[in-house]
Amino acid sequence: MAASMLGSAVDPLGLGVSGLLRRRPPWALCARVRRMPGPTVSGRSVAAASGPSLSGTDHYCLELLRKRDYEGYLCSLLLPAESRSSAFALRAFNVELAQVKDSVSEKTIGLMRMQFWKKTMEDIYCDNPPHQPVAIELWKAVKRHNLTKRWLMKIIDEREKNLDDKPYRNIQELENYAENTQSSLLYLTLEILGIKDLHADHAASHIGKAQGIVTCLRATPYHGSRRKVFLPMDICMLHGVSQEDFLRRNQDKNVRNVIYDIASQAHLHLQHARSFHKSVPVKALPAFLQTVSLEDYLKKIQRVDFDIFHPSLQQKNTLLPLSLYIQSWRKRY
Repeated sequence: MAASMLGSAVDPLGLGVSGLLRRRPPWALCARVRRMPGPTVSGRSVAAASGPSLSGTDHYCLELLRKRDYEGYLCSLLLPAESRSSAFALRAFNVELAQVKDSVSEKTIGLMRMQFWKKTMEDIYCDNPPHQPVAIELWKAVKRHNLTKRWLMKIIDEREKNLDDKPYRNIQELENYAENTQSSLLYLTLEILGIKDLHADHAASHIGKAQGIVTCLRATPYHGSRRKVFLPMDICMLHGVSQEDFLRRNQDKNVRNVIYDIASQAHLHLQHARSFHKSVPVKALPAFLQTVSLEDYLKKIQRVDFDIFHPSLQQKNTLLPLSLYIQSWRKRY
């Protein structure tokens, strides 16, 4: 994948691209399998929880999430029962915004939809939500948990800016986008859980950035099929890789170097988030279960030597529900 990195759009690790490269082993040592440091997590898991049976607007949100954000759906099922419907509403809202970019043929139409959500947000906080299922459920969540309007507006504003269809100029720009979307979503999830804690906020900021970076990587083959590339230009230029290399599905060393550097930054954010583990309230841990799927993807892309187009990266992890359940039971993220 925001408390604005607690206000900062700068690389929280102070590494930047040059920092990543300094930590990188010589190519001869990692040409076959490049390893990203971190703890090993077993691929074995246990059974997933099933969601409650719902109807009406809440059922609409649940189904939207199950179809369009399956990982978010699974993570939401493992939240405390009293928080689930609000989490479904929040993530359904995020899905509604995320799919605008791919569902409109003209930017003007996308801007109109974003304007609808801006107006909807004003109406929600005036206790007058429109008759739209996600808006109604989001209004209930706002009333129930006193959600901060600023985070919701950040998500809309950032998604709106992203309608321009331009690649990220640098890794910091991608992180800033992730900060204002994915991390904001985590801040709101913490509010749903009743958590106000600085360490939890720091962890949420880093996890959101990792989520945004991984999402960008995962979507690269799909974007390429539509003749679009959004990977940070500075890292591509550093390795002498052009957008055309990705459109042609080039798999040479330089292309893999680009993916390695970007994936490494996501991994560093994940590690940094986990460094706060002992300080984060136990009650906040369910909000961070998405780290399981993030680590799963980073391990898989490492196994295929950072070939972003490898077919195995497009396959759904059937053991993910079990892995999430185990991590929830262990009270870790």
